[in-house]
Amino acid sequence: MKDLAYLGVADAVPLLREKKLSPVEYTNALIARIEKHDPSLNAFLRFTPEIAMKDAQTAEAEIMRGEWRGPFHGVPYGLKDIVDYAGLPTTAHSRILIDNVAKSDAFVTQRLRAGGGVFMGKLSTHEFALGGPCFDLPWPPARNPWNREHFCGGSSSGSGAATAAGFLPAAIGTDTGGSIRNPATMCGVVGMKPTYGLVSRSGVVPLAFSLDHVGPLTRGVRDNALMLDVIAGHDPQDPGSVKSESSGFASGIDSGIKGLRIGVLRHFYNKDMVADPEVVAGIEAAVQVLEKEGAKVREINTFSLQEYLGCNRIILTSEAYAIHEAWLRDKPEDYGDRTRQRLLTGAFMKAADYINANRVRRKLSQSFNALFADVDVIITASAMDLPCRIDDDEQVEYTYGRQARAPFNVTGGPAMSVPVGFSKSGLPLGMQLVGKPFSEAVLYRTAYAYEQAVNWGDTHPGFE
Repeated sequence: MKDLAYLGVADAVPLLREKKLSPVEYTNALIARIEKHDPSLNAFLRFTPEIAMKDAQTAEAEIMRGEWRGPFHGVPYGLKDIVDYAGLPTTAHSRILIDNVAKSDAFVTQRLRAGGGVFMGKLSTHEFALGGPCFDLPWPPARNPWNREHFCGGSSSGSGAATAAGFLPAAIGTDTGGSIRNPATMCGVVGMKPTYGLVSRSGVVPLAFSLDHVGPLTRGVRDNALMLDVIAGHDPQDPGSVKSESSGFASGIDSGIKGLRIGVLRHFYNKDMVADPEVVAGIEAAVQVLEKEGAKVREINTFSLQEYLGCNRIILTSEAYAIHEAWLRDKPEDYGDRTRQRLLTGAFMKAADYINANRVRRKLSQSFNALFADVDVIITASAMDLPCRIDDDEQVEYTYGRQARAPFNVTGGPAMSVPVGFSKSGLPLGMQLVGKPFSEAVLYRTAYAYEQAVNWGDTHPGFE
């Protein structure tokens, strides 16, 4: 069962297609693992083994008939509980939506179901993808599989925890200021925030319309690319969706990085916001590995991290308040305390603040994207600190904002978190790879070259 728990998408697919692995066997093993271990991790908000078994049986029958739906056929997955699955509640981990049953599938859910995926359930999130780990909600927060007393990141907390714990090979998260990359970093998995508009947000509870992204979390880089292939695509129901020729994200992933130009954005983590020395050491060691693999590395500079973070914060809080204004007026007591405080910040933003932040956003984005005239990939920090204790409110609040992820919600280009080892205390470390719009394939190729050189994926949490 443990072998199946850590079987990735890329390794499972040929076994499933060649009938060497049964989707029912695969799913049964994960169901047993979730039932045994999730009570201590709370990764699932709504576990659906009955649906999973039905999907697995359908996938198996199709494979036996020689029908093959593609690189996700028979593969188990989970959805962050702000993503609609028809007939199930989409609660956003909040009392506000506790009875909100989805009438139809989100676009990404449609894609995964059409691809033959096996749906395992809805995963924990921070309330409305914003609040942080709260203990005053109807469901407990997810915990870090590497140390359950510690924070697993968020807001796609269950997606990160479930993937790292071997409950699922792949999960869907969302990212408005870093909410895919934060749990990926804290849980030691791979998380991709694709280019804005590459993956549709229809059927996903919004946080901030102009910053929201949907993307995959997996344990391996190739797995992540395969999942993005399934969920990417134009959707006329999403006004931000784009028609892009980008596809085949895993093709050429193993072609190496000789001659690739990498820019290291060090001032984000050693000047603008000083990171923990272990975080810095992990990033610098990873850069050295990439250089040995043939990349050409140089240091680069842009506007200060604080300018990007301030821009993201004003836009996010303004747009989030606009979405929640009526609920905040009519039933503020139904929110968790931390969520309510964060949302109410938007009530004090002026129209001029929002307009000026969007003007600054254009300047920051143009300047940042100009860097790609001289580099192909940019590397910087994701989190500045190690995962803190989940019950330490002060540290949760302090470390939550100490990050370099939100700049790339502002610019809209792809950004991904990749594991770079472990701290002395055994907690995961991560770095961030950033590209120009629609350059996901280059990021995957870079991350894969690093992953193959260091092989951190063979190390798993010891919570068992």
